[in-house]
Amino acid sequence: MIALTEAQRRHLRGLAHKLKPLARVGGAGVTPAFLEELDRVLCHHELVKLRLASTGDRGDREAMLESILARTGAVLVTRIGHVAVLYRPDPAGARLALPAPGRPQA
Repeated sequence: MIALTEAQRRHLRGLAHKLKPLARVGGAGVTPAFLEELDRVLCHHELVKLRLASTGDRGDREAMLESILARTGAVLVTRIGHVAVLYRPDPAGARLALPAPGRPQA
């Protein structure tokens, strides 16, 4: 699992602000087909906005999100309501440049 500093999270939140959700978890929940598609999207984009199903309570959404993070190896950048932002660098070589740990962003 990737560990992000607060400066790196802030940088990724700024990049994600303009993104539209590329993946949606529907009423069927976290299915193998959904995970396969999310894996492809993460490999291609690295930073993904995800919309969680509006059905169920907050605990159900938390459980879905934890399951997604554990099964994809992505890290949670931020979550507001039904929308979460995930980050996972491409194994072939990260394309998004992150601020170096311990150094303020210029």
